[in-house]
Amino acid sequence: MTRTGKRNLITDVEGLLVGQAEDHDARTGVTVIVTARPFAAAVDVRGGAPGTIGTDALDPVNLITAVDAVVLSGGSSFGLEAASAVMARLGAEGRGFRFAMGMPPVPIVPGAIIFDLANGGNKNWGETPPYGQLARKALANGAEHFVLGNSGAGLGAVAGMYKGGTGSASAVTEDGFTVGSLAIVNSVGSPVIPGSNTFWAFPFEQAGEFGGGRPVKDLPSMVAGLPPDMKIPARAGVNTTIALVATDADLTSVELKRFAIMASDGFARAIRPIHTPFDGDTVFAIATAKRALAEPRAFQLMQLGNAGADCIARAIARGVYEAATVGDLRSYRDIVRKEKSTEGPGIRK
Repeated sequence: MTRTGKRNLITDVEGLLVGQAEDHDARTGVTVIVTARPFAAAVDVRGGAPGTIGTDALDPVNLITAVDAVVLSGGSSFGLEAASAVMARLGAEGRGFRFAMGMPPVPIVPGAIIFDLANGGNKNWGETPPYGQLARKALANGAEHFVLGNSGAGLGAVAGMYKGGTGSASAVTEDGFTVGSLAIVNSVGSPVIPGSNTFWAFPFEQAGEFGGGRPVKDLPSMVAGLPPDMKIPARAGVNTTIALVATDADLTSVELKRFAIMASDGFARAIRPIHTPFDGDTVFAIATAKRALAEPRAFQLMQLGNAGADCIARAIARGVYEAATVGDLRSYRDIVRKEKSTEGPGIRK
């Protein structure tokens, strides 16, 4: 059994800070995860249309073993400049990997983007996309407490037929390790079981954190085929869920890669369908190495990976649950409220 951390946010992993910034006119934003010192990182990419920067360096066989920040951004490929802006700012502060004496440090800042260009916002930015400015603002806003829903990179997100958003969750294992996650939910698939107010992630919910909905119908009869509340037509350029999972365990680079792989299954626990040709689903994993693993390490790694998957599933549901309606992008709560008022099928709380 696990329990949530005191904030139920990824920042329950000691040392992590999250900063966010938004452009409400463009309906887009940036989220930055940073610590006071470099931290080990890995990545797992499952979607068929990823948009990433700096992820090749995170392969355990390569030279770089630590990063200075991770950047999650809206804007499709335009948003990749957010990672460069964070790199420039951290470099100016003297942070980064030193290849040789006398050379300037090079901050290692991987990132990923969601495809939010079709959400109705004003994207007529010409040659000056807002992502560099948003990234610098988000970095300056780094804190232990941050807002869920329509914040940061989740501002313009859409999950199936529901307004998507930024979600986070944490867990403390029986052995005292802390695991946390942060997700930007912008999926083709739906986070909600058809004909209900129930999130697919409902078995993992802690203390009613995303509304406490439960299915009233026989579940197998509700899951055949593709859900009617996914994005239709499914197409590239309007999707992708990206996430970060963290722990305070002292994982090696190879163990951290396995942690990322296991945690990616949280996507499948929370969204249907997932890892489609139209999504760029990506999970970063980081370890702050505050606590030592005991032997057998592989068994404890398995526990951490399972907790990470549960945390990602919960973060996805929380991101949608906490999102508010923006223009014609209707929130889960508004949709459920309307269904209740018309006595829609299978609604229970």
